[in-house]
Amino acid sequence: MMYFDSEEQIKEIASRTGAALFVVPDTVKVEIPGALVVKPEEKASITIDQMHEMMDVLKTKQIKDLFIVIRPAEKMGLEAANAFLKSLEEPGDKVHFVLITSEPSALLSTIRSRMAIYVLKVIDDGQIHADEKIKNLAKELMVARGVDLVDVAEKIAKKKEGVREYALSVVGVAIEMLYKSYFLTGKIVFLQKLPKFLTLQDNLARNGHVRLQIVASLL
Repeated sequence: MMYFDSEEQIKEIASRTGAALFVVPDTVKVEIPGALVVKPEEKASITIDQMHEMMDVLKTKQIKDLFIVIRPAEKMGLEAANAFLKSLEEPGDKVHFVLITSEPSALLSTIRSRMAIYVLKVIDDGQIHADEKIKNLAKELMVARGVDLVDVAEKIAKKKEGVREYALSVVGVAIEMLYKSYFLTGKIVFLQKLPKFLTLQDNLARNGHVRLQIVASLL
């Protein structure tokens, strides 16, 4: 994970790699002249048909740099995301994928692991839109250690129905809080906690035991 100072640097950074993921707030405008932009259109998500159209463009030989911007990247549906993964295998020397998101944790872990990740150093409003109970549990999870972590895991797992989805909601809010806390304070400690929370999110999504995964991933 690396950091950059201005959205104006995105094209320059992207030109040095085949695929890069840029974490920026939704309010930040990003423009790359001449780029092919893939975004939600008729539906709320980016569809596999849009991915196929993008892949058709990639079949033609590129004589100059082609920037493909996908924003918001987290809006790729599962089929679209899997199709995008295939495009990542052999993008071509002149092709530069530019994924832009404010919610990197919402992307498939297989996509995140194959891309350089850059975080914009900006001031964010810090507002978190979530249920107060979920926000409070997320805050506890962020600072919990040892026995306290076990106690928080027990609180989350007490949910009688949909415990996995509930746990994922808490972890997702914690991840958002860590990013926004960094944006607000510039303190690197918040970003240093992110890898464990992203691992926890992936493990929970793969149907791991809720209590055990929370403790094992965050200790």
